[in-house]
Amino acid sequence: MLSSPLTDSQLASLGILAVASVGDSVFDLMVRARLCADGTARAEDLHRRRVELVNARAQSVAAQKLVPLLSEEESAVFRRGRNAQPGSIPPSASRGEYQNATALEALFGWLYLNGRPDRLRELFEVIIGESA
Repeated sequence: MLSSPLTDSQLASLGILAVASVGDSVFDLMVRARLCADGTARAEDLHRRRVELVNARAQSVAAQKLVPLLSEEESAVFRRGRNAQPGSIPPSASRGEYQNATALEALFGWLYLNGRPDRLRELFEVIIGESA
């Protein structure tokens, strides 16, 4: 956990793919914690269920659920993430799916680094509420 949120200038100085990298970890941790809280106790079950939820295809679907709920500022972060140029795209996802997944990760990273855990949880519930 951050001891304090990053300043606007610190956030602005980060590349969007760096922010998305943080968001990837944040989203993964939130999924793992939720699965444990929901009673997924065995490591292999946790891993299998996590893989179903934390992949480009699933994150792309999740991202589309959030788009209508985003503020202007959040939408701008989401667009920056979607328009980022990653080094490579995994064969298990289309370019569009990977771009949407990166956008979701950028948004989650930005919210985390911005010190907005309540909004993170709110958006996470929209995604995971029916999936976990």
